[in-house]
Amino acid sequence: MTQMALVIDLNVCVGCHACVTSCKEWNTSGEAGSLSDSRPYDADPSGTFFNRVQTFEAGTYPLADTIHFPKSCLHCEDPPCVPVCPTGASYKRKEDGLVLVDYDRCIGCKYCSWACPYGARELDEERKEMTKCTLCSDRINNEALPERDRKPACVLACPTSARLFGDIHDPDSVVSKAIRERGGYQLMPEWGTKPSNHYLPRQTMSSCGSGSCSCKGEAGDGASPSIESQVERGELNLASIATRSQAH
Repeated sequence: MTQMALVIDLNVCVGCHACVTSCKEWNTSGEAGSLSDSRPYDADPSGTFFNRVQTFEAGTYPLADTIHFPKSCLHCEDPPCVPVCPTGASYKRKEDGLVLVDYDRCIGCKYCSWACPYGARELDEERKEMTKCTLCSDRINNEALPERDRKPACVLACPTSARLFGDIHDPDSVVSKAIRERGGYQLMPEWGTKPSNHYLPRQTMSSCGSGSCSCKGEAGDGASPSIESQVERGELNLASIATRSQAH
């Protein structure tokens, strides 16, 4: 069974919010319809976002570190938001495993929000409907778009290629290889929801020296992989080449 998902590399996310703004732009003009943003700058802001980036500091000086942590719907393989929906508005699509909302059936009761342990559901105050990340389901299956553009808007917008997209059930996909080779992990697996989205853990200088870091080249000789090879494997967006040097 196909399970499309994101793999987010916490090593290279810089917290620029390009994923947030591109997500908002695409989904406001897409199938989801207008997403409210009534009071974006007030003391009590109100707005609907499918994707958010949380920034926090870890450690203590002089070994403190700033971590940017993107969060959205994790498209769980066993989503608790689906069975609690009284109208069947929340459902898991069989062909690609995406958890979606039928807005024509949604009554805004918030049951799905209470059931989700990740806080990924939001009530659009104007439409009175529950909303969430769709992984741009209306984009990834759009044959009118060039194949290279059939990815979530957040993936295409990321300037550092911190976001990978693919089928985690395909062992040869980019996302499966990243999870397998770089220790990708699920968020709060103890809930038993089997989140499809994974995160690649941050590497430290000690892990680079131990040989577990992904900085090594394909041959394992310590050489960095070329930009051309990363683009060919789908590990690097063309738009992000300008942000990286050949030495990396």
